[in-house]
Amino acid sequence: MTDDTTDDSSERGIESQTDEDAPAPTAGAIEPAAPEEFGLVQVWWGDGKGKTTAAMGMGFRAAGHGYRVHMVQFMKGGAGTVEDVRGEYNAIETFPGFSYENTGHYGWHGFLDGSDDDEHAAKASGGLARAEEILAASADPGPVALDAPPEEGAHMLILDEILYAVNRDLLDAEAVRDLVESKPDDLELVLTGGHDRPAFACELADLVTHVEKETHPMDAGHGARKGTEY
Repeated sequence: MTDDTTDDSSERGIESQTDEDAPAPTAGAIEPAAPEEFGLVQVWWGDGKGKTTAAMGMGFRAAGHGYRVHMVQFMKGGAGTVEDVRGEYNAIETFPGFSYENTGHYGWHGFLDGSDDDEHAAKASGGLARAEEILAASADPGPVALDAPPEEGAHMLILDEILYAVNRDLLDAEAVRDLVESKPDDLELVLTGGHDRPAFACELADLVTHVEKETHPMDAGHGARKGTEY
């Protein structure tokens, strides 16, 4: 009797390896490089925790391959309920090829904390203009020096909480849509934030992840915790 089935790994040209000779995942030196498979638009939204965390995790992974990553952070301009020093900023400062800037206004928009709504809107508009500047510089940048300023181009641009800024009417959805549509072909663009589904962005995205809350310690009265939220 003849077995007509073919091993799937053989079809794909993958050599069989035993546990003894299989290479273990490892680390290597980080040198400037240009990605071959970037160029998608990602949207991370929902009322669950982890949108910013996931985006920064991808940023660290990309920077670990020598790709230039920059994050423009909207909305999170600081508040009296959290410390000014943030763990993620400390980590980014020590990591080659990853940089950030914060364009948020101090305080929480719409929460009657004494901060001015117009100033929140002005800061958000400034962040959008900054994102447009970096997009324009990121057309086919090739390998970028790991310590180069973002004005010399990026391979991945994270616009953290930009969708929340749209939810809060600090930015116009059409302006963000125009930004997405104008991105260079090879730039990986990551948009995060917001509890309301950003239909305008989802229509343009190659990856959409809805981060849904099931249980959160804040529901039980816990505040932001050092090391997990900042």
